[in-house]
Amino acid sequence: MNRTEKKELNVSVRSFVTAIAVIFALMVASYILTLIIPGGSYDRIADSNGNLIIDTASGFSNVDGGIPFWKWLLSPILVLGSSGNGTLIAVIAFLLVIGGIFTALDRCGLMHYMLNKISHRFGAVRYRLMAVITLFFMAMGAMIGSFEECVPLVPIVVALSMSLGWDALTGVGMSLLAAGCGFASGVCNPFTVGVAQQLAGLPMFSGSWLRILSFFLIYSLLMAFLVIYSKKTEKPLESIHLGDEFTSDAKMDRALLLFASILGAGILFVLCSGFITALQDYTMIIVAVMFLAAGIVSTLASGMSAKALLKTSFEGVVSILPAVAMILMAASIKYTLEEAQVLDTILHEAVALAETMPKWSVILFIYLIVLVMNFFIPSGSAKAFMLIPLIVPLAQIFGLSPQLCVVAFAFGDGFSNTFYPTNPALLLSLGLADVSYGKWFKWSWKFQILNLLLTGLILLFGLAVGY
Repeated sequence: MNRTEKKELNVSVRSFVTAIAVIFALMVASYILTLIIPGGSYDRIADSNGNLIIDTASGFSNVDGGIPFWKWLLSPILVLGSSGNGTLIAVIAFLLVIGGIFTALDRCGLMHYMLNKISHRFGAVRYRLMAVITLFFMAMGAMIGSFEECVPLVPIVVALSMSLGWDALTGVGMSLLAAGCGFASGVCNPFTVGVAQQLAGLPMFSGSWLRILSFFLIYSLLMAFLVIYSKKTEKPLESIHLGDEFTSDAKMDRALLLFASILGAGILFVLCSGFITALQDYTMIIVAVMFLAAGIVSTLASGMSAKALLKTSFEGVVSILPAVAMILMAASIKYTLEEAQVLDTILHEAVALAETMPKWSVILFIYLIVLVMNFFIPSGSAKAFMLIPLIVPLAQIFGLSPQLCVVAFAFGDGFSNTFYPTNPALLLSLGLADVSYGKWFKWSWKFQILNLLLTGLILLFGLAVGY
């Protein structure tokens, strides 16, 4: 790879067209479902914290469903005005900040300087570096529930991967895929395990031994997958010019230190959110603000003028606008099904089917239910409020422990975040990495299958030992 190559962000035309085609097909499929599946609704009550949860005592009732065609057609716009759209708006603002700042970092030369410095320092031990980076992202997901917050770091890791002789797929794999795997293992994930355990009446983060075991087993599988692929596709060290003379630049070193220090402070705030619950609703905002501050301070310190910073940042924001369209279209799928009131019907039929199954298979079916619902509702905490009040009573019928159900919920919520085209963070990361969804699907489906088998065995193991 030519290390003078530009790293600024753009959502490539190929990636954009592929993603738009896939998402539009899913939008059409969701509309067809509204014509086939009757409307239904569970009664909901407020818990002690004011969150709406399903009232299992009242049960399920049929209601008039369906959605007008014009409303489906305009759903990517109407979703902005729907309830609970705060996260969607935050994600869009988040990616615009990323686009503007990364373009400025590239134009001032700081990105290129940083990659050269890291490649020169760690090129000879690049697989050790891969292991450390992958562990870091998995830990971010497992310990503090970071996923969307990791998106600003994905293009850096992708660029670093290519500088070390690997490709963009490897970069996304050891960053976003790793974060998703950690998020799913849920050791201390406040957004899935924390919320689910509270709803199930369990002490928060109790029963961690099985989740810790899962973390290390999944990490081992992911590292094996990445190393085997990278060994097949890597470029020799000589071809990536690791022997070239690297000249240190005092001004760039100072700018790089400022960037790392300010962004590191943001990551520290996110880490604190695992212990300070008041911060948990603001982690994405914190990362966005700190990333914006780090970019502005470091680019000015590198010698870029304020006028040039403003101009290049604006160009970066414009270049990332296609990703906004992808995210709105993906979010409209959930909006369509909710407006047509068919999500509760799907859930009701799934629970009814589970009641006819043998005990050992019910825990795997719960896993499957969450996997299916995660396609429509990417938010882990939103799914917890929707599913846990149904899953726990179902588990009690079959003598399954609520703890094991929480693990199944975490598994079902997390891994598919890096696979489903309805997840905004995945679409954004692939666009920034110049990787089409089709290419990502072909590359990652084998890992997803292996991981599905591994986590299924973990759940059966937990059932066998009485977890």
